[in-house]
This record gives sequence, structure tokens and C-alpha cells, in this order.
Amino acid sequence: MSLAAFPASLPLSFETERLHFRAWRGEDVPPLARLHADPDMMRYMIGGAVSADESWSVIALMIGHWHLRGYGLWAVEEKASGAFLGRLGLWYPDGWPGLELSWFIDKAHWGKGYASEGARACRDMAFRDLGADEICSIIHPENTASRRVAEKLGEHEARAIDVGGTEFLIYAMSRNDWQAL
Repeated sequence: MSLAAFPASLPLSFETERLHFRAWRGEDVPPLARLHADPDMMRYMIGGAVSADESWSVIALMIGHWHLRGYGLWAVEEKASGAFLGRLGLWYPDGWPGLELSWFIDKAHWGKGYASEGARACRDMAFRDLGADEICSIIHPENTASRRVAEKLGEHEARAIDVGGTEFLIYAMSRNDWQAL
């Protein structure tokens, strides 16, 4: 994929009914490091555990993706409380299998529908604002909760992929699938 594949830029902040999406800040390192240190949060993530020191690098990577692509993963907060929930958005580094719709929500907030609500907004931006032909979500086969989110969004299991020696599933959705919703 060339850097110009999606020439449009997405806003650095926006809101849904219950969520606030915003740009990353330095003060996000401790709450993200807390999530990265939780084995329940990291058990299905590509690459596995991330140290507290590496959390700063992860944020720098996400900010760099925004500068190179014009879109990326947002820091997400609960509007009502301001609580840091995690990250959610669109991810497409060079060599990635497709424009990924990705979510990573604090387990203290699982079961509240935040991943579905936020991913739905990002899915719509990918097709409406970026003009994407397809999106995908890369999900560990045992992560049934994320598989359900993908299916609620209209994605379907498309194929398996090996990432670093671990098999993941690609859930995908085409522009035509999205338009048919």
C-alpha cells in the first residue's frame, strides 16, 4: 500500500453517544501501561505483553501512524466520567494485510458495548470518509468477544493469517457489505 492510498484525513477528536475519541497525549502512558501489564488484556494481542517502558513507544508509533496516514488509533475515554478506556480506530502500517478496524478496551468496561459503539463509528469513517473498499479486523481465534463485535459490525470470517508464528483470523467487510446495512 502506498502512503497516498487513503488521501483523506480523519479528525483528531470526535464523539459518539458515550465515547470521546481524541489524540494521544503524554499523560496516556501510565493508563495504557496499566492495560498493557494486565495478562487478561494482552492474552489475545499480536505480539503479547508490552512493558511499561514500551507503552511510550507504542503511543509514539500510533502518533507516527497518524502523521504518515492521516488516520489511526484514537485514545478513547468514557464521556460521562472521563475515564481512559483504551484505543480504537483504523490501523494500516506497511506490510499489514489490510485496513484494520481495531479495538482495545479496558476490561473494567467490557460488556458495556463500548467496543461496538466506537468500532461502528470508525467503520463508517473508513468507508464514508476514507473511501475504503474493504476493512478487516485481525482477531485471535479464541477471542470470542471480539469475534462477536466483528460480526455485530457486519464483518465475516474471511481467512486465517499467521502473525509472528500465531494464527489469527481476519474478519472482513467490503464497501458493498457496508452499503447493504
